[in-house]
Amino acid sequence: MPELIVLCVDADETECAATREALVADGEVEVTVADSVAAAGDALEAGGVDCVVTDYDLPDGTGLDVAALVRETTPDTPCILFTDASPDRIDTADREDVVVEYLPRDTPDAREALARMVGNLVSQRTQVGYPLPTREDERLAALEQYDRPGMAAADAFDRLTALARAHFGVNVAFVGVIDAHEERFLACAGASWETLSREDSMCTHTILRDDLMVVEDTHTDDRFADNDRLDELNIRAYAGVPLETPRGATIGAFCLTHDEPRSFTDDELADLRRFADEAMDQLELRRQLNGSGDSHETDGDERDAAEHTETGTGTGDDGGDGP
Repeated sequence: MPELIVLCVDADETECAATREALVADGEVEVTVADSVAAAGDALEAGGVDCVVTDYDLPDGTGLDVAALVRETTPDTPCILFTDASPDRIDTADREDVVVEYLPRDTPDAREALARMVGNLVSQRTQVGYPLPTREDERLAALEQYDRPGMAAADAFDRLTALARAHFGVNVAFVGVIDAHEERFLACAGASWETLSREDSMCTHTILRDDLMVVEDTHTDDRFADNDRLDELNIRAYAGVPLETPRGATIGAFCLTHDEPRSFTDDELADLRRFADEAMDQLELRRQLNGSGDSHETDGDERDAAEHTETGTGTGDDGGDGP
């Protein structure tokens, strides 16, 4: 029985058939095919895909459009651009946040190399029980500049989360950081959560995004429906905004949780982004006072232009470990 399901996206039937033949050769891979961005989107929505291999030139877009769909649906699924298109012809202007592996078809023994790459990428992904950002090492290095003694005791974070909890009418509001293995809460109004393993944390998924993540009901979301820890913490609804440094590294998240399913209006989400901006400003101020990092981290223009990154956590007044 095949162990991996690979989605091959290619409008050229001959090339697609040759790729499929190479991938299924050892009997451990099943290949499903799509001939367009739209068809790839349908396949991804259906779920169960472990890796995506896509050509660059497609009838209704490019392989980078497919990679963007992967990022939206299953951010930890590896995506390989397997194509005749040379690097100088691949337009990344509108897809700068999309990360793919690139393997030219004119590489010697290209399809054998592709089969090895698929196996290696899927193996690396499954070595941990949670999805990792594409630049995890850089993210952790950035976190070290902000994660200083006394951060969790900052009164500003306590005031900010208490205000957010009251403003949104939720059970819990928190600020936190995500390190290599767990989420740690800097402030948490409505609970006394201190740490949560990354595999149980919803913020592990938030830090993969460019913008906020909203889950109206954890029981209907495949990522969290079987997460018993969230039930123990009475988390049924969640909204979180990544905390991004001026240089574009996501080190944490500002989040809300509630014990019943609920939605958030556009105005509420806009306010939540403002709370997250204030939390990041406080972290940046404390980094400067601690004298860590270089002057580029404090440049406001650079902050506006930076890419996004993500993390979440909190400490407060209800008892127990948290998301």
